[in-house]
Amino acid sequence: MLAPTPASPESAGMSKAALDRLEQHLKSRYVNAGRFPGTRLLVYRRGKIVHSTVQGFADLERKVPVREDTIYRIYSMTKPITSVAFMMLFEEGRVALDEPVHKYIPEWKNLGVFVAGTAPAFLTRPPSRPMLIVDLLRHTSGLTYGFQQRSNVDAAYREKGIGEVVKAGTLETLIEDLAKIPLEFSPGEAWNYSVSTDVIGYLIGKIAGQPLEQFLKERIFDPLGMSDTDFFVPADKAHRFAACYSADPKGGMTSHATERKGTLTLQDDPTTSSFLSPPALISGGGGLCSTVADYLTFCRALINGGELGGVRLIGPKTLKLMTTNHLPGGRELPELSRSLFSEAAYNGIGFGLGVSVTMDPAKTLIPGSRGEYAWGGAATTSFWIDPAEELIAIFMTQVLPSSAYPVRRELRTMVYSAITDSNL
Repeated sequence: MLAPTPASPESAGMSKAALDRLEQHLKSRYVNAGRFPGTRLLVYRRGKIVHSTVQGFADLERKVPVREDTIYRIYSMTKPITSVAFMMLFEEGRVALDEPVHKYIPEWKNLGVFVAGTAPAFLTRPPSRPMLIVDLLRHTSGLTYGFQQRSNVDAAYREKGIGEVVKAGTLETLIEDLAKIPLEFSPGEAWNYSVSTDVIGYLIGKIAGQPLEQFLKERIFDPLGMSDTDFFVPADKAHRFAACYSADPKGGMTSHATERKGTLTLQDDPTTSSFLSPPALISGGGGLCSTVADYLTFCRALINGGELGGVRLIGPKTLKLMTTNHLPGGRELPELSRSLFSEAAYNGIGFGLGVSVTMDPAKTLIPGSRGEYAWGGAATTSFWIDPAEELIAIFMTQVLPSSAYPVRRELRTMVYSAITDSNL
């Protein structure tokens, strides 16, 4: 796929001085301060790359600098790709959003809702209604993540290693294990960040009749020319693979900015990483590695109504359906969320099918547009797409957890402040 050529910010209604200030902010506050090893930021507006910069190191131990083609663990930025893949099957009439999940996973038909107890002796009650496909796409399924650390249910996830950063088992064993653990709540009653998109990945394989990784390669990556996006990093690209760090001195995912002490802790060495070989569990919720250039290609297809360079992923009406708030009653995340962790701000934000959706920019207390959609990954990668402003922003670093610093809020504020010629 032909890449867009860089252009001056002014040619797309943006200020070079403001974008330079943003880059200096990242350098002084994060890179030079030792909070991030390095950063990669790209801003695209009105069909042009108006800002593309690298700074710092991809691998601190070996002093390997960040490059434009550095490969990152994008973790939950996998979710929008998997969700688009599922909607391709939806467009082909092979699945409907209001179908019960147990149509495709019969062993889940009698999943109960947690009342009391610990694994394996849970006390449950029947759900008020069956889990639907749409519940998986919008995270109202009743499933969870073990790292939420808020209930006996997510403790059972941790015991089984479900949804961990280092994947264990297979998609089939994931489905089998989930059949033995109750739901956090009745489907549709709340929003909770969860392994739901991994289940969507399983359903893609079952409905398409081919493994998820093969479907993504044949239907999305190869047609769009996303040659650096995969569930592992092959040997001939390993030298481009970034190290991953933790803001927690113990190397975990519990540190926040106010708690952080000491320097970055190496969490995943790129020379010994599990990402260097094909995984047994293909995680549609968080398993992909990619580059900024590849992810920009995917985003360009979305901002262009689902098509790029003659390759159509989904139709514009389906994309509109995905990027509309689907939370029950049209509510926002704060009203429905039981999640202690997410990749999105809450106030003024809803959730579509695989992405967060801005409903009321004023409530977010940062600049933005109604209808922009976004998501991020556990290692502080993020993107957002603003159709009204014809804007895409992609940020990459490799620091767990993404909640350690308010960098996403700062990026959005400073990128939007660089707009000199608004479409609104």
